[in-house]
This record gives sequence, C-alpha cells and structure tokens, in this order.
Amino acid sequence: MTTLNPARMDEIAARHPAVFHRSFWQRFRVAIIAGGFVLYALYCWWFFAIGHVLGTANWSIAGTYLADWVSYEVRPEVVIDADGAMKLTYPRFSPLGPDAEPDWVEIERGTMIRTTPAAGAAATAKKPASMGFMGAGGTVGGAAAAAEGMAEATTREEEVVKRAKITLNAATSVEVVPDRVTVRHAGETLVVDLDGSDMTIEGPLPAWASQKTPGGKITLSFGLAGWGEIEADDISIRKRFLGWANFLFDTNSPFHGKPLPEVFSLVMSGERIDPKQSNLSLAWSNILYNAEWQHLDVWTKLLQTIVMAFVGTLFAMLLAFPLSFLAARNITRSWISNQVTKRLFDFLRSVDMLIWALFFTRAFGPGPLAGMSAIFFTDTGTLGKLYSEALENIDDKQREGVKSVGAAPVAVQRYGVLPQVMPLFASQALYFWESNTRSATIIGAVGAGGIGLKLWEAMRTNSDWENVAYMVLLILVVVFVFDGISNALRSRLMGRPAH
Repeated sequence: MTTLNPARMDEIAARHPAVFHRSFWQRFRVAIIAGGFVLYALYCWWFFAIGHVLGTANWSIAGTYLADWVSYEVRPEVVIDADGAMKLTYPRFSPLGPDAEPDWVEIERGTMIRTTPAAGAAATAKKPASMGFMGAGGTVGGAAAAAEGMAEATTREEEVVKRAKITLNAATSVEVVPDRVTVRHAGETLVVDLDGSDMTIEGPLPAWASQKTPGGKITLSFGLAGWGEIEADDISIRKRFLGWANFLFDTNSPFHGKPLPEVFSLVMSGERIDPKQSNLSLAWSNILYNAEWQHLDVWTKLLQTIVMAFVGTLFAMLLAFPLSFLAARNITRSWISNQVTKRLFDFLRSVDMLIWALFFTRAFGPGPLAGMSAIFFTDTGTLGKLYSEALENIDDKQREGVKSVGAAPVAVQRYGVLPQVMPLFASQALYFWESNTRSATIIGAVGAGGIGLKLWEAMRTNSDWENVAYMVLLILVVVFVFDGISNALRSRLMGRPAH
C-alpha cells in the first residue's frame, strides 16, 4: 500500500479541487441542526408557557393523588352544636363499617341538659313578623302560636362527647373540646379557640396549616399521615392507611375484619354461616359482589373491552382484505376503483377513533356496540391502506409464473399473491388487535362501554383513586398478556423466533 505524503496530497487537491471542497452545509450542518433544535425548544417553552405552568403547578395535590392510589382514608368528624354538645361521626360508607370504635380515637363522654324547642317555636322564631288574622301584628294568632310553642319545648339529659382526641401517628394528634381545638404535628402546636361561629388562632399558623381568609376554614396537611379541616362547628380529620381497605370482603360480609387464617378455617371446616349455602360459596359471592370494589362488575367490563377490541379488529380485517385488492394498482387495473377505495380508506382513518366513538354513542347509545363500531371504522381505513401498499410492493415474478401456466384469475391471486402477503397481513392485524385493547379503554371513557367508562366514573368522583389504581393494574396485566401473545404469533407467522 502506497502512503501519500503531504506534498502529493496538495498536488492532487490542486488538480481536483471539486473533490476536496466541502460545501457550507457539510461544514456546519451539525451546528445548524443543534441550533435549530435549541431554537425550537425555546419557542415551545415560550409558546406553551412551560415555565409558568411548572411554577404555578400544585405539586402537593399530585402527591396526594399518588398516595391515594396505594392507601385509603378513615374520616372521623367532630360536630359541635350551638349549645356546645359534641358528637363524633363517620361517613356512611366508612371502611371501618357501622359502630366503628378505632383504638386511635379517644372519646370522653358525659351528660348535659339540652333543650329542644318545639316546631311551633322554631317557626315563630324564623317568621317574627308573620301576619295573623287580626292584622299586621298578629296579636291573637301569632302570640297564641308562640305561647303554645314555648309550652311544648322539652328539656332532657343527654349523653354527649366531652372530649375527642384523634391520633394520626406518634407525632400528630388533634384534640377537640367544645371551645378549643389543639393540633400537634412535627413538634409544633396549633391552638384554635372556638366561640360560636367564630375562630381565633393563638399565635402564627405553622407551615403545615393554611387559611385563605381570616376567620375562614383552616386546612391541615400531615403528609402521608393524612390531613384535616377545622371550622367553627365542624372538625374533619382524614387518617391515611397504606393498602386497599376491604378488598376481599366489604363491611356487610360476615368475613369482614377477620384474619385470613380464620377465614380459611371457616371456609374449609367451619359451621355454615348461611344454612342455604356453603361457606366457600358465601365467601366467593361476597368477593364478587363486594359493594366497595365491585369485582364482578369490573371484570365484566374488562371482558367487554377485550371483546370490543377483538370483534372490531376482526371485522375491520375482514372488510379491509377484499377492499385492499381494489385499491392496489397492480392488482386492479381500474383508476376509478383505485381512487374510490383509497379515498374511502382516507376518510375512515382520518377521523380519530375517539370521534367515531362519540358519533356512535349518540347513534346507538352508550355501550360496547358503539366502541366496536368505532374500532371497526378506524381500523378498516388503516388496515386497508397498509394492505393495499403491501400488495403494490409484491414480487410480480411469482404471480406471472402462476399466470403463465394458464391459471384462472382467482388462482393467480391465491397462489401468486397471497403467499407473499398473508404473513404480513396477519402480523399487522395482530398488532392492531393488541393496540386496540388499550384504545378500547380510552373510547370507553366517552360512553362506548367497557372498563374505560367505569374507570372514568371512578376518577370523576375524585375520591376513589384506589379503585382507579385497581382498574389500571388490571388493564396493564391484560395489555402485557396480549402483547406477549401477539408478539409470539407475529414471530411465528414471520418465521422468526419469539423474544
């Protein structure tokens, strides 16, 4: 091999300058591309106000939502009446069930004399200037009604809550008495004096407490332990627990609150809880019809989503297959047939699947039929375009070979065309089937049936995020399984080993 010295290279460059001359683009293309990318990023930052969005975003709410996915709340509420009587309540559908007495809530009870006004007195108090039949003053009618109401007022001794202390963790507690709320968190103490409809804060608010307007509601943030709200007559606390409450058995089940070994023992060898059925049947029924998690309904809706994806893709493939032969220019030698079919494909796929779902929901009403129709229309256009392009790129030698032996036109397509494109057709259909399993969830949210609609309903309540996490996990499992099946089948069809 001959090595060129610098003098020889200069001589060649002088004789052939065009070979060694680099254009402006060749010399600066890397810098131009990098500069263009930076300018485009700056433009997007300005146009979409990304800095402002990031600066004003409420990241604490995002953290709360994420925590709600893997936890649940128990919500004790202390209500203070005008006469200072307190009562502690839980929501109707509390995870603890009726008559809850958790060990992290301390209650001191006592008795007090309470006066209950009669209905007539209450009505008179609300309408002091009502008209009686004697005239504006209502001298006879109004006074008589008031006197009768006062006579019917009752006084009784009633058991009430004198003090309630709610402990969220070792560093956080809320103590309530009729005229004061004491909150301790992270080594700090917040004291709020209650006087009828007014609240007075002793000292400055800690960083974990906020109040938008003077005298207004005070919001407490305790991180993963929970949060709370203080009003003059209502103190509401949310204590957070890791996990999903009552996932197997709701509060109405006889198995609720029992440890798994005890449940297993009851199911296998315990005496019948319900004489009409075995304990195993009763436990399975309680799981399926769990009022809080609705397992049977969720699984049914998930099955609807899978069927929507399969049926919609199958019908789209069956219709796109013959139409693609009309759209392929090398198969059908008619310009009109090619153009009409291709424009049909363009129309069907240019309208997004979500728009088709909205249209069919109006036409057929909410349900899986609207979802299947949306998938069918969109995939017919997309698969038809892909199939016709695959047909236009086949090797004509195989087709010409079959035609040269005098085969009929149908036989030419069967033996000269289909063996080349069928693996590709099937592979694309399988990919769309797997992809539509995810898409069916989205279109279900607009009323097209399936688990998407149930997922949207759970998100809209803004309080059932653990149910949202449950359905999202089910969808992920289904997508993973279908993705594996689809990849294995496509690899087998294309003659490649599955990975």
